[in-house]
Amino acid sequence: MNIALLCLNALRQRASKFVLLALVLALVCHRPALSADDADPKKAPKPPNADEVENPFPNRHPAPDLDGGVEWLNSSGPISIKDLRGKIVLIDFWTFCCINCMHVLPDLAYLEKKFPNELVVVGVHSAKFDNEKETGNIRNAIVRYEIEHPVVNDANMTIWRKFGVRSWPTLAVIDPEGQYCGFVSGEGNRELLEKVVEKLIAYHKSKKTLDETPLHFDLERNKSVSEPLRYPGKILADAANDRLFISDSNHNRLIVCTLTGKLIDVIGSGAIGHKDGGYAVAQFDHPQGMTLVGDTLYVADTENHLLRAIDLKQKHVSTFAGVGEQARTRAPGGTLRETALNSPWDLTVVDGVMYIAMAGPHQVWAHKLGTNTLAQYAGSGREDITNGELDQSALAQPSGIVHDGQTLYVVDSEGSAVRAITTDAKNDLSDPKGMVTTIAGPHDLPRGRSLFEFGNIDGSGDEVRFQHPLGLVHHDGSLFVADSYNHQVRQVDLKTRAVSTWAGTGKPGRELAPVQFAEPAGLAIANGTLYVADTNNHRIVLIDLATKNASELAIEGLTAPSPTADEPEPQAVTLASTKATDVERQVLVAANGIPFQIDFELPEGFKLNELLPVSYRLKADGSQKLVAKAQLGVKHEGKSSGVSANFTVPTTMTNGEAKLTLAVTYGYCRDGEGGVCKIATKTWSIPVVLQDGAKQDVIKLTAKPAK
Repeated sequence: MNIALLCLNALRQRASKFVLLALVLALVCHRPALSADDADPKKAPKPPNADEVENPFPNRHPAPDLDGGVEWLNSSGPISIKDLRGKIVLIDFWTFCCINCMHVLPDLAYLEKKFPNELVVVGVHSAKFDNEKETGNIRNAIVRYEIEHPVVNDANMTIWRKFGVRSWPTLAVIDPEGQYCGFVSGEGNRELLEKVVEKLIAYHKSKKTLDETPLHFDLERNKSVSEPLRYPGKILADAANDRLFISDSNHNRLIVCTLTGKLIDVIGSGAIGHKDGGYAVAQFDHPQGMTLVGDTLYVADTENHLLRAIDLKQKHVSTFAGVGEQARTRAPGGTLRETALNSPWDLTVVDGVMYIAMAGPHQVWAHKLGTNTLAQYAGSGREDITNGELDQSALAQPSGIVHDGQTLYVVDSEGSAVRAITTDAKNDLSDPKGMVTTIAGPHDLPRGRSLFEFGNIDGSGDEVRFQHPLGLVHHDGSLFVADSYNHQVRQVDLKTRAVSTWAGTGKPGRELAPVQFAEPAGLAIANGTLYVADTNNHRIVLIDLATKNASELAIEGLTAPSPTADEPEPQAVTLASTKATDVERQVLVAANGIPFQIDFELPEGFKLNELLPVSYRLKADGSQKLVAKAQLGVKHEGKSSGVSANFTVPTTMTNGEAKLTLAVTYGYCRDGEGGVCKIATKTWSIPVVLQDGAKQDVIKLTAKPAK
C-alpha cells in the first residue's frame, strides 16, 4: 500500500483517536529521497553517535488492551499488552472467510520467521458471518490455515471497536513499551511492515527496552488427531471410469479412489511446495477444485496461485499456468506461464474452454484449451453482487463453478449468492459476450450491502439467504449447493429459482441419521449418489439421491502422509543456544551414571509451563564421549524458588576425564497458566573426573532466566 492510500485509510477513520499515528507509520517508512542539498557532504548533518538511534514513533499513545474477547486460541490463557512488554506486537484483525485475510497470512508467517524473538503476532478474529463467531469454527480455521500465533475470538467486536478498525484485514503495530504506533489496512504490505519492525528493533535495542527471550504458545494443531483426510476441499466424480478425485487440501495432495473407496493413487508427497514430477515427489499447496479432460486432470493449486496439469497415464504433474506468486493487480490476462494468478479456487470446462473461479480478484477467468493464453472473462474485480454484462458485473469471492453444457453457475461465497454466467457460443475469448445474473440470493443492493445479506432462508430467488456457500454441482435441472457456514446441502430448481434445504440439520455435527456436516465445501454426483466433501469432519459423505440415506466413504489403505524428515523438532534444545556458564571440577563414580539436580529460580509470579516439558541435551568431550538428550519430570513445590528436576544420565564411560556441556530448556509463564510463556535455555560447561572409589556427588546447578 502506498503512502497516499495509507493516509486515505487513516482519514476515513478520523473518529479514531489514533488516526495521526497511522500517518506517522507511513511517514517514517516512506521518507523522501535526498535532495541535492542533502547529497552534499558539506551540508549533510552529522551522523548521530553510535548509541543514538532515532525514535521512529515519537508521538505515541498507550495501546488499548486486548480484553473483551470471548476465548483465546493457540494460547494456554488470555494475553494482555502488559504480558507482551519488550516485544513488538503486530495485531491482525481478520475473519476466516475473507480471501484478503488469507493472503495476509503468508506475510505474517514471513515476518514471524524473520523476527522470531523480537516480534509477536496476535490475531484478533472479528467475525463477519454468524458461523465465524463460534470458537470451535475459528479453531478449525486456525488449524486449516496453519496459524502459529495466538488468536482471540472477538465475537462481539469489542477489540475491533477499541482500535477503531473499519475493514478486514487491518494490521496495527504496538511497540515494546506498549505504545500504539499506527495501522495499515488491506493486503500486500509485507515490505512496509518489515521496515517498521526493523526500525523499532533498532530503536528499542539501543534503548534496552527490547526483550528477545523466545516465547512459547500452546498451538491448537498440537491437540489435533492425525486423519487419513485433512480438511478435504473439492471432489470430482468420474462415473465412466469409476473414479473419485479428492483434494486432500491440508495434506497438500490429491487422492484417487474408486466410487466405493478402493484406493487407486495418491498424487503428491504431502509437503507444501510447487515441485513438478512423479506422484511421489510432486508438491502442492492446499489444492482445491479440479476438472477432467481426457487423461488430464487440471487442478486449482490455490495457495501456490497456480494451475497444475496431471497426466493420469504417465502419472506426472506439471505446472500449467501461473508464476507461483500471487497477482497483486487485476491484469486482464496473458500467456499461461507468464501471468500471475490470484487464488484460483475451482475449474470447469465447456466446449473446449476452461473457466476458472478466481477467488482473489473476484472474477471468472477463461482459457481456450490448446492455446497459450488465459484472460479475465466475467467480473469487473469489484467485490459485490451486481448483475450485468460480463465486464460490468461484480462477483464476490467465487469459490465453486459448474456448468449445464452451456451456462456457468457460480457460488459467490462472500456474497452468499448463486450466480449464472452465459458463455460465448463462438468461443471468442478476445471479445466475449454474455450476462451475469443472480439465481438465488441478494443482488444489486446499494454498494457493498449485498455482502452482508446472509442467513438460512428457503424460498425463491431474491428472498433466499445462504451463508458463505463454497461448492455446487449440477444435476437434472437442479443445483446442489454446499452451504458451508449453514452446514447444509441446499437444492436450487433452475426453472423456478426455488431453494430448499436438502440435507443437514443446520448445526455442525457428524451424525449420519439425520445427516450432519461441518462446513462442507465440495460436491459431486455419480450413479445416483451425491458425494459431499465434509471438510471440517475430514471425511467424504455419500448420500443416495432417491432415499437420502447417508454413509461415510472409507478409503481402504489411505493414511496421512509421513512428516518430512527435514522438519525441526519444536523448541529443540541446542548446545550453542546460550553462552555456557563454567562450573567447578566434579569427581564422580563412572559406573553410577551422572546425577544432576537443576533448581529453577523463576521471576516472581511465574511458574514452570507444564505444557512444555523441560528437556536437556548433554555432550561429553575429551577422553570420554557421550551424547544424550531427554525430557524431564519436574518436581513442583508450589513456589517459584522450589521447583527442581533430578535426573541421572546413564553412561558407559570409564575412568578418566571429560568436559561435559549440558543445556536445559524450559518454559515459564505467569502463575503457570498465562497465555504468554517464555522459553529459556541455560548451558553449563562442567569438567569431570570419573574414578572408582570417588565420593558420589550430585551435580547441583541453578537455572535462572536472563533479565
